Amino acid sequence: MKNKPLSVSVVIPNWNGKYLLEKNLPAVLAAAPKAQIIVADDASEDGSVEFLKKIYPKIIVVENEKQQGFAGNVNSGVVKATGDIIVLLNTDVRPEKGFLEPLLARFSEPKVAAVGCLEKSHEGEKIVLRGRGVARWEKGYYIHSRGEVDSEDTAWVAGGSAAFRRSVWNELGGMDTRFNPFYWEDIDLSYRIQKAGYKIFFEKKSVVHHYHEEGKIKSIYSSRDVKLIAYRNQFLFHWKHIPNARIWIAHCIWTPVRLVQAAIKGDWLMLQGLFLAIIRI
Repeated sequence: MKNKPLSVSVVIPNWNGKYLLEKNLPAVLAAAPKAQIIVADDASEDGSVEFLKKIYPKIIVVENEKQQGFAGNVNSGVVKATGDIIVLLNTDVRPEKGFLEPLLARFSEPKVAAVGCLEKSHEGEKIVLRGRGVARWEKGYYIHSRGEVDSEDTAWVAGGSAAFRRSVWNELGGMDTRFNPFYWEDIDLSYRIQKAGYKIFFEKKSVVHHYHEEGKIKSIYSSRDVKLIAYRNQFLFHWKHIPNARIWIAHCIWTPVRLVQAAIKGDWLMLQGLFLAIIRI
């Protein structure tokens, strides 16, 4: 007896990204013709909702009256999903045809809860292969970086180009909105998935193109703001997930050292990020 094919819901978070939807939605529809398509709109003011309703009436549009931030907006879209598998694609991501099948094949193993895509990241005039992450606890911090795309193991899956088992997503409560407006929410969710006993993988046969420079973060937020939010969320992640007393002690010892080093370099944003994280808690 054959297993029932997995159904798919594609959730696309949008914020003032009408021009990106115009460019990339056709590729999404071509690559996932049988999937439920949901666009979660985060109080856009550029006519995104009107465009979707007029040109793509079959797409489900979730309209947030107030801006939620990335995690909150994604969660609002997933609430409407009915598929066994949720595929998250940012508006600046364009999937290649055939990207879906390798992702779904991974979920034949019941304990697999998330699978990340291979991102051909367009950065200036070069393409960087991304999508696999490596990480380790060192001196009280979760040090993470881009990994080579030659292995299926990964420390996290990117929130803008990955698939999740909806039942596990719901079990864990989706993305943590404390990380709004952006950054670290996908690392946090991946960490929680593995902590709960599930598996995550990187699938290099599932290829998408990511046009970072066209995304909304860099067009709306200054580099200072982005760095400040990243520092704040870094502290929030660590305080939430430090696994044992030994690493807590190391964190308490090395945090002042890191702050002094940042101050010597003139980077006062780390200190500001620390205070914002305390307030956020």
